[in-house]
Amino acid sequence: MGYATGDRRVFLFLQGPHGPFFHRLGTMLRKTGAEVWRVGFNAGDRAFWVHPGSYLPYQGSAEDWPETFAAILSEKRVTDIVLYGDVRRIHAEAVAEARARGLTVHVFEEGYMRPYWVTYERGGSNGHSRLMRMSVEDMQAALALSDMEAPLPPAHWGDMRHHIFYGALYHGMVMLRNGAYRNFRPHRALPVTKEFRLYLRRLMLMPFTALERLFETARIRYGGFPYHLVLLQLEHDSSFQQHSPFATMPEFLKLVIEGFAEGAPGHHHLVFKAHPLEDGRVPVRRTIRALTRAHGIADRVHYVRGGKLAQLLNDARSAVTVNSTAAQQVLWRGIPLKVFGDAVYAKPEFVSTQPLPEFFQQPTRPDNRAYKDYRRYLLETSQLPGGFYSARGRRQLLRQVVDMMLAPDDPYDALSRGTAAPRQQLRAVT
Repeated sequence: MGYATGDRRVFLFLQGPHGPFFHRLGTMLRKTGAEVWRVGFNAGDRAFWVHPGSYLPYQGSAEDWPETFAAILSEKRVTDIVLYGDVRRIHAEAVAEARARGLTVHVFEEGYMRPYWVTYERGGSNGHSRLMRMSVEDMQAALALSDMEAPLPPAHWGDMRHHIFYGALYHGMVMLRNGAYRNFRPHRALPVTKEFRLYLRRLMLMPFTALERLFETARIRYGGFPYHLVLLQLEHDSSFQQHSPFATMPEFLKLVIEGFAEGAPGHHHLVFKAHPLEDGRVPVRRTIRALTRAHGIADRVHYVRGGKLAQLLNDARSAVTVNSTAAQQVLWRGIPLKVFGDAVYAKPEFVSTQPLPEFFQQPTRPDNRAYKDYRRYLLETSQLPGGFYSARGRRQLLRQVVDMMLAPDDPYDALSRGTAAPRQQLRAVT
């Protein structure tokens, strides 16, 4: 079977991850014969799209966007739209219009198996993903048609510093050079000037944060006590806001601390692991201190700022989260997991249904065999090796994703129908 081409395809890009990934992807699609356009909503979008002839600045209001988007689709005869995340208002409205017209919607997201992979799906991601409607049995039936082994992750592959750098650059452009986009309003509530200051502050404090994290992690690892791990997310993250029962992070913190105080044995500890991009806009540490003091467990609760998860997970008794993708690392190790929000991995075979106090007292273990099938299914479909932010990660991703975007079947149907493009088998780096 030959590869599909981009002839007679017109791709319209909306907002993407910070950095040059969307520009590189558009350039490669253009080489396949496709026509490529990009709608930019602010100076940050413009800075990362280097092909001026295909750039369409949107300078209108949020209220006028649906009508303008529909006009662009008709004028350019768009066949495909490409976006990063599907819940921000401009994207949600675009997806609804594209679906009504029968267009193909390509959605990129951070990897469900991050940090070594990114997510590519059609139609929607996270709580809107087709995975939400699939059972493990469905996945096992599709895997029966494949004889490939699940790829190994590389031993070294991180681009967090690149992520933070591009985020600071993006918000700096919006803050300083956004005169032509006076109607632009960010999809997050925080003003762009404060976003920029937070990114800059995090960059400057990284050495000090790393030192603090080193000491706190050592205190936990060598403390000799059993502990439960709480995987925190960013309160403004779309998965937390759109696919969870909580409006604010303190609501989740209160529920977890109360459950631990009620159910956990007296010699057990609780470790809160902050998201690597946590920037202090929400007083997470202060809230934890206040709640633990109120319940008399302050000496048994720890807070770790960012860093790698593996060191803490290896000795954890259980883990709790709203719907963090980091929970995949929990399940891969066979550690009991409690989840509160909608998540693609929240299958009854893996995730505990116990009340939280009971879970902390004696958590049920996941079905590790079923999870391994689930993990292999994702790695053969929607999870692509690479990353958005580092040059190395982008190169790895672009080697595979363009063929998948041009294919007639989405990643999940391609596996079931036997039309999937050859997958790259990564080897562990030693």
